[in-house]
Amino acid sequence: MTDLFAYTDGACSGNPGPGGWGALLIARDGDAVVKSRDLKGGEANTTNNRMELLAAISALESLSRPSRITMVTDSQYVKNGVTSWIHGWKRNGWKTSAKKPVKNDDLWKRLDAAQARHDVKWEWVKGHAGHPENERADELARAGMAPFKPSA
Repeated sequence: MTDLFAYTDGACSGNPGPGGWGALLIARDGDAVVKSRDLKGGEANTTNNRMELLAAISALESLSRPSRITMVTDSQYVKNGVTSWIHGWKRNGWKTSAKKPVKNDDLWKRLDAAQARHDVKWEWVKGHAGHPENERADELARAGMAPFKPSA
């Protein structure tokens, strides 16, 4: 049986500032990689949290059919938001428990819709800790940011 994984990361030069997102999609049969795909993009003026969210959204939206997928992120913001906080936000009309508007609600709504098509398991890994797939996602995020960074 083939297992599908997405390793996602966001990067920002300044916060806000130019940013990028990256996603590494891997289909595995046991330990063997059957297929992999790199995704990346960026924006001229954004935040790290928005790039982390866009990496996850882009990975899920890139899937052509409903899938079972393990989403691996180094962002506690994304993992906790999508597995815990989002339920209260939706119940409260996209307001926090303090009755303030949820930051990045446009992307949270998009992520919620993107994951609704799939059977998603969320995992967190420590960033910049030598995890090969997470390091690759970070490289992709930095590459996605590159066109938006002013030249030195």
